[in-house]
Amino acid sequence: MKKAYLILEDGTVFKGNSIGADKEVISEIVFNTSMTGYLEVLTDPSYAGQAIVMTYPLIGNYGVTPDMESKRAWADGFIVRELSDIPSNFRSTGSIEEFLIAQDVPGISKIDTRALTKKLRESGTMNAMITTDENYDLDSCLARIKNYHITGVVKTASIDEAYTIKGNGPKVALYDFGAKANIIKSLTQRGCEVTVYPSDTKAQVIIDSNPDGIMLTNGPGDPAENVEIIQQLKKLYETNIPIFAICLGHQLMALANGAKTYKLKYGHRGGNHPVKDLQTGRVYISSQNHGYAVDASTLDESVATEAFINVNDKTNEGFSYTGKNIFTVQFHPEACPGPEDTNYLFDQFVDMMKGVR
Repeated sequence: MKKAYLILEDGTVFKGNSIGADKEVISEIVFNTSMTGYLEVLTDPSYAGQAIVMTYPLIGNYGVTPDMESKRAWADGFIVRELSDIPSNFRSTGSIEEFLIAQDVPGISKIDTRALTKKLRESGTMNAMITTDENYDLDSCLARIKNYHITGVVKTASIDEAYTIKGNGPKVALYDFGAKANIIKSLTQRGCEVTVYPSDTKAQVIIDSNPDGIMLTNGPGDPAENVEIIQQLKKLYETNIPIFAICLGHQLMALANGAKTYKLKYGHRGGNHPVKDLQTGRVYISSQNHGYAVDASTLDESVATEAFINVNDKTNEGFSYTGKNIFTVQFHPEACPGPEDTNYLFDQFVDMMKGVR
């Protein structure tokens, strides 16, 4: 087995086995605590520009199944303790190793992912390099690693042309910032007709299409970087069209209304994050994947009130906008992978659209 090296920007080096594509990559390293759903994680566009550490020690045991969140893998790299080479599942069409090679995604196995995750929790998310070059020059590598920045990934993760999925229910205009397939599926399962628009679509195009509702999706990168999208969302906010926003969409709507966002120390990524509904006091277990959060104290209370908070660290997890048919959440109610506790929010959105009609 060919050796591979994971070089962190603080100079720490992990030695393991090369898996997937034989190529060098520099990326931001993040960890995901999900025990299953590795295929959905790999194909989630929100991971554009990032390499993923899976904290569960055995990955790939049920192989490659028809559970992709997009048509390709978006992760820059894949880091695991042990990669199963004997997948067993009646739905399996191959191994994760074969999938990584086909998708040109490099990775590394047989490293101490517990120690790596602990370092990321203590020191914060950092950049790193995956390489198979045994003669690497550490100083040269570190200089390149520290210069890496994630930029322009929303445009890359979005679609190029709009398309429509027919339905007999409310008409939804979906702004694709790097949308997961199950957000669209959650709407079409409820009968919605969904028109998916590229991230650079002008607000007036959305308004002129006369939708019953607007969905703002998840996506990758720093939300504050998307200056033009934020300007367009300000125009959508001024309408009376119902809006439901998830993850990056939640952050962008908050930014459009004067709030500020900040980078979390190591983010929330996994299928076991508790969120509290501040109106009912009920706690739900949620699926999450984000490295930034909205500073709730910077959003005027006359504009929106906090609807959900994270039970673990009290960070903001959602807003209800005052006098508007708008609600937004930081977590993923479509939950793939993850629990379906908050799937009811799609029903709430459909009811909101029908109420306005």
